[in-house]
Amino acid sequence: MKKIMLFSCLAFFLSSSHPDEKEMTFCNPMNLNYRFQASSNDSYREAADPVIIKYKEKFLLFASHSGGYWYSGDLLNWNFIQITTLPIEDYAPDAITINDTIYYIASSMVKKPVYYTTNPFEDTWKPMEKSLPFPVWDPHFFLDDDGQRYLYWGCSNNDDQPIRVIQLNTAMQPVTEPVVLIKHNPKLYGWENPGEMNEFERNGYNEGAWLTKYNNRYYLQYASPGTEFKVYADGVYTSDSPMGPFNYEVYSPFSYKPGGFIGGAGHSSTFQDKFGNYWHISTAVISKRFIFERRLSLFPASFDKDGVLHTFTAFGDYPTIIPDHKIDFERESLFRGWMLLSYNKKASASSTEENNPVINATDEDIKTWWSARSGNPGEFISLELDDRVTVYAVQVNFADNESQLKPDSKNIFYCYKILASDDQVNWKVIVDKSNNSKDACHDYIELGEPLKTRYIKLENVRVPDGKFSVYDFRIFGIREGKVPDEVAALSVERNESDSRRATVKWTKDKTATGYIVNYGTDINKLYTSVMVYDSDSLKLTGLNKGVTYFFSIDAFNESGIVKGQTKVKSECSN
Repeated sequence: MKKIMLFSCLAFFLSSSHPDEKEMTFCNPMNLNYRFQASSNDSYREAADPVIIKYKEKFLLFASHSGGYWYSGDLLNWNFIQITTLPIEDYAPDAITINDTIYYIASSMVKKPVYYTTNPFEDTWKPMEKSLPFPVWDPHFFLDDDGQRYLYWGCSNNDDQPIRVIQLNTAMQPVTEPVVLIKHNPKLYGWENPGEMNEFERNGYNEGAWLTKYNNRYYLQYASPGTEFKVYADGVYTSDSPMGPFNYEVYSPFSYKPGGFIGGAGHSSTFQDKFGNYWHISTAVISKRFIFERRLSLFPASFDKDGVLHTFTAFGDYPTIIPDHKIDFERESLFRGWMLLSYNKKASASSTEENNPVINATDEDIKTWWSARSGNPGEFISLELDDRVTVYAVQVNFADNESQLKPDSKNIFYCYKILASDDQVNWKVIVDKSNNSKDACHDYIELGEPLKTRYIKLENVRVPDGKFSVYDFRIFGIREGKVPDEVAALSVERNESDSRRATVKWTKDKTATGYIVNYGTDINKLYTSVMVYDSDSLKLTGLNKGVTYFFSIDAFNESGIVKGQTKVKSECSN
């Protein structure tokens, strides 16, 4: 290993002026009625491979194995439509709006037609007259400005099954031969190697193609190395033509989130909201009860002045603003600034299963959960917060411990109360969902008024099945006090024999809750971020071989964030 020279650089940070405080927030994973699945002995939920498109004044959200799709007018409140007239059980669907018609296709091992509708709010989809002449997996439609239509597809860990494209006519039939666009390159691009730490030296799954046109440049996005890994991410190739050839962008992956409450930011779609802001909706990973146990996360995205595509995942599962105007990301942030107040806090419960202890409810890890011994009314979990905090929002992530719910189960909803107290004797109800009738397994609530409290309790009224259990009971707000000291001493050790791997080290501050490690291929574009808690080092395994990187580290606690001004350059020759 070799030490990389450390130098200090005064970074240029523009002050962050947040949008209107009245604008609402959401919190990942998205709070949807993720459907229970039938292919495992353990009951688990799933949605993955998401696509969001606009149809008139609404957004439509399609995802794998969901029994239907969702629509929304504001990206905050989603309504579900159960569908029977589509092959809705097929994986990785795609849809596109062309004039007043939506066209739909999903993955299949056999030839299937494209479906269409002029009213996606009713279950009246119809197949087109002819099927595609070959099956496709992970399909994606693209409509260019000149009216030409294209189909991209590919999902494989085999070299002989790359990501390809064909041009289509108005009947959605091919008019060209397939063109190869993206092959596997794990020996060059470390993030394409499978494994939780990209440890397996073989092809991952290259999949989930998505094309975005920006300033007459075509951005072909794709996912790797596999949906079950927290390092699941999206990279990008660019071209002057939708048919290629495409060139790899060395800042890939541009959508990356292996840390925080829930990892994974791969197999995504990039779209614009009503104000022209870009968003990136991605597959997030649990894969605890079953390999395909997954959720969806929504992140702000942007193209910088040089056309570099990036996704904002640094605080990707903290409260995020849905704006009501066009955002200037050079001066504004959609991160609300509410910090996590519940991490590793002292907790007590009415009862606790031995294998699912109460500490799991505050560990910021969706792969663990706390469970009471029953699903009876009155079971509770209570957290002791700092005595100087103001609470703005809460997120309840229900874990469905020992549930046997299946796709056709009914009345799947959680009824509960959240109470606050200063002394654990006198409790006040601050959220009452005793009569809830909506399936909301990642229920996020912005409080009507900020709340100063020392103790906060989640109390069960009803669970749909199994035991009262939560992955995490997450509390957001601000603590009065100082932010951590700035991280000034950091170093990067690049693996001499394999420059795809590096270890970042820094001096730990006892007042810090955690750190954001930022890096990129340009000293002024440290767009890739990894969140870590309670650590003074981070192993990176998904770098690109022979590429120079720059690093900085931000520190945060319950009082806020301090930006790291020191930057490290990491050069390599292999």
